[in-house]
Amino acid sequence: MAALTNARGAGYNVRTKRRGEPIPFGAARRAARRGESEPVASATSTRASWQRSIESGAVRPEHVGQVVTVNGWAYSVRDHGGVVFIDLRDRTGLVQVVVDPSRVPGSEQAHREAQKVRSEFCLAVTGRVVRRLEGMENPKIATGAVEIEASELVILNPSRTLPFPLDQEASSVNEELRLKYRYLDLRRPEMYRKMHLRHELVRRVREYMYRHAFLEIETPMMTKSSPEGARDYLVPYRLQPGLFYALPQAPQQYKQLLMVGGIERYFQIAKCFRDEAQRADRQPEFTQIDLEMSFATQDDVLNLVEGLMIEVVESFTEETGKTIATRPFPRIPYDEAMRRFGTDKPDIRFGLELVDCAPYLGATQFAVFRSVLENGGQVKAVRYPGGAKLPRSGMDELVEKSKEFGAKGMAYFLVDDAGKASKGPVAKFLSEEEKAALIQAAEAEPGDLVAFIADSPETTAKVLDRLRRLIGERLGLMDRNKLAYCWITDFPVFAKDEETGGWTFEHNPFAMPQEGHMEWIDSDPARMRAYCYDLVCNGYEAASGAVRIHVPDVQIAVFKKMGLSDEQIRARFGHMLDAFAYGAPPHAGIAPGLDRMVMLLTDDENIREVIAFPKMGGGYDPLMDCPSPVEEAQLNELGLMVKPPKKG
Repeated sequence: MAALTNARGAGYNVRTKRRGEPIPFGAARRAARRGESEPVASATSTRASWQRSIESGAVRPEHVGQVVTVNGWAYSVRDHGGVVFIDLRDRTGLVQVVVDPSRVPGSEQAHREAQKVRSEFCLAVTGRVVRRLEGMENPKIATGAVEIEASELVILNPSRTLPFPLDQEASSVNEELRLKYRYLDLRRPEMYRKMHLRHELVRRVREYMYRHAFLEIETPMMTKSSPEGARDYLVPYRLQPGLFYALPQAPQQYKQLLMVGGIERYFQIAKCFRDEAQRADRQPEFTQIDLEMSFATQDDVLNLVEGLMIEVVESFTEETGKTIATRPFPRIPYDEAMRRFGTDKPDIRFGLELVDCAPYLGATQFAVFRSVLENGGQVKAVRYPGGAKLPRSGMDELVEKSKEFGAKGMAYFLVDDAGKASKGPVAKFLSEEEKAALIQAAEAEPGDLVAFIADSPETTAKVLDRLRRLIGERLGLMDRNKLAYCWITDFPVFAKDEETGGWTFEHNPFAMPQEGHMEWIDSDPARMRAYCYDLVCNGYEAASGAVRIHVPDVQIAVFKKMGLSDEQIRARFGHMLDAFAYGAPPHAGIAPGLDRMVMLLTDDENIREVIAFPKMGGGYDPLMDCPSPVEEAQLNELGLMVKPPKKG
């Protein structure tokens, strides 16, 4: 048989959202990279009679005249009585099969079988590749110039009527139904495309880490419960009821112990588990690219990961249309990010930065603003380009949105054609000098709206961050093909615990305080900053890491400031503190989220779309119908008793 050159199948293009775009696959993909060809399986191979000799999406005009066997599922069936047309789909794409005894003598049995075929029947078809009749070509799919005249057709397995059609957009199907029948949902070309992209991303990550001398090492999935910022999933210990393992929220302690063990450069594609509130960009179990480096500074980690992200994104640009917005990635200290954007996860694809109004309101007579400032609050503003042209209902909606986001209300004024703040609820309460200064500070132009939030620093930041993103989205300022990465650095070591009034960690409890900052641990802990860093992309946290504490006395002091007693420190972290006493090297690490990387590349807003078997809200799995009760005997063996929840 003739060789198959650069075989590519028809699939689903993430960027154009069109079916029929080529997907290089398997051996064909590898051969294409080498500039070689992949032979079609010969008739003398040891394959079973029904097994494919070529993938459905790889059939091309150069195969005309060849007898081939294809396997797959009936994507669509059109029975015209004497002739049956079947679009056969496998993971590489579609090919049209024609079952017509008038064209293929001896194919009567194949025709009788074809008349039984319904959507998603699993089939094997043998036949000759021919060109389609002139004018009947289908340029939308890669196999559209040819078809297979079937001489044999075998129904490998029939299919029940589907719970939902596979040719509909996912958004038109109830998500719980899709997840209940996820094995069917995965057959859709766009879902296969995402799983294939995820596979390729992992492969590229591994290749990058291997090139940089990292060892891939697995750490345990059952470990000790420890504070990582969320609730643990607990695993009861059968041999001694009352004792528990925990599923790891991250391999944090193990990877630090690997550094003590002299591994120096570790990574793994790590499964992590966190029992926390569900959001569209979170799952109770998720995957991260976990890495740690000995004798490394913050810059070493940032440079390594920045190179990884650029290499991965650029390798998929042709397929996804995604490009890096700015390089090198901007590095923004935490305090500056909060000041400019109101969040430590800023979307920097657009400007509209927040404006601190306090310097311009020192002598203001507007009682609301004056009262907030005198009581330690903030008055900050954000510009809405063209917002003065909104109808009154649109401006009222902004006020209501600010209340939904947590503010008591929103003040604003409108900039007229002369560049003055002549209208708006707050315009009459501010002096001309104040309004002119605020317009200049906000860089407002004629036709703009300037929105003000006056509240506590925390509420002001939260609300203006949400308003800023809302404005950016409405004005189309978020280029979906741009991945705008930035580093947020210099996080506080401690944050106030709202429940206890004491101190807890702001970023993570193992982050090294910056040089000289330990002297403030008793006098002014809020002033302390750590060698912490988050990678942010388009408003999402893409990775989180830190230079680690490797000195026992420093780690103990941080734990004590968090309110842990000597006994608690010893019970929870004694193994780590002991290890640090044996010449622990300085080390640093980070953990980019794999699921979120794929989500950003595929332009999905829901992380469940890029995970093969995700959970729904609350951690429920419709496919397995779990979590579920267990038998009484299992509970008794573990020494457990289920107590009904308290009423009220």
